[in-house]
Amino acid sequence: MTQDSNSQSNNPRDNAPSFVEHHVSREKGNIYARDYKGVGPAFVLMHGFPDNLHIWDDLVPHLTASGRRVVTFDFLGFGASDKPAGAAYSFEQQLGDLEAVVEGLGLGKIVPVAHDSSGIATLNYALAHPQGVDSVIMLNSAYAEDSTVLWPEMITLFANNSLGALAIAIAQSPEQFGWLLNWQKQKFLEAIPEAQKPHFSAFLGPLISDNFIVQPSSGPAFVQLAAQFFDAHIQNAKRLPELKELDIPVKLIWGQFDPYITVAVAERRKSQLKHAFLTVVPAGH
Repeated sequence: MTQDSNSQSNNPRDNAPSFVEHHVSREKGNIYARDYKGVGPAFVLMHGFPDNLHIWDDLVPHLTASGRRVVTFDFLGFGASDKPAGAAYSFEQQLGDLEAVVEGLGLGKIVPVAHDSSGIATLNYALAHPQGVDSVIMLNSAYAEDSTVLWPEMITLFANNSLGALAIAIAQSPEQFGWLLNWQKQKFLEAIPEAQKPHFSAFLGPLISDNFIVQPSSGPAFVQLAAQFFDAHIQNAKRLPELKELDIPVKLIWGQFDPYITVAVAERRKSQLKHAFLTVVPAGH
């Protein structure tokens, strides 16, 4: 069930378009979504971890200016969506979140847009609902990568079962977890052009930090999803033959300065798809 806000809300960023807030009900809680009016098929923008829907704040005005409908939402456990105590989070649950938003908002055919770990929900949604997808857009995102990919060290720590005890100890120490988070952000910052660093520091850095500082925290969702990350790639690899037969255009837009999900990953993704187009841009992750 979807609960609409009765009034238009405004994005706090300058010159941002207005949107309608929705709270889409699921068994584990409500998903927070923003619906920007326009014509379909709607762009449905998804975030990765450890961020939230605000990762798209700079892009949304450009999409709505073209007259297209745009929807952004926070997966359960992140941003303004519910974070119920003791909840179990998974990539299957994130696929369900996307399905609930599409149904709850009556979107019909969509253009799912992935970044980072939401590549998993995006491609699995396309496989499950090929008639409901107009095209797919993927920005520096993951799906079924092999052991040659160097993941962010913070992700690797929580995804490696042999380091589980250490990872949990760090997660339970605000001082140690804060140090790790800042160290990881610095690795992304070092890789991008100098001209882009001020915006990263002023906007993206705090966005990620606030996910863990603002209570209730997104920490539990991040820890659980990261722990399942490697297994998700193994499971998705079994679906690569299906992916190759997917008769849907997939637009790959890749930042060339991503130190982890590199252009080589994009080229490999392109080879896994039937109708893929790759554009490399001078940006980071």
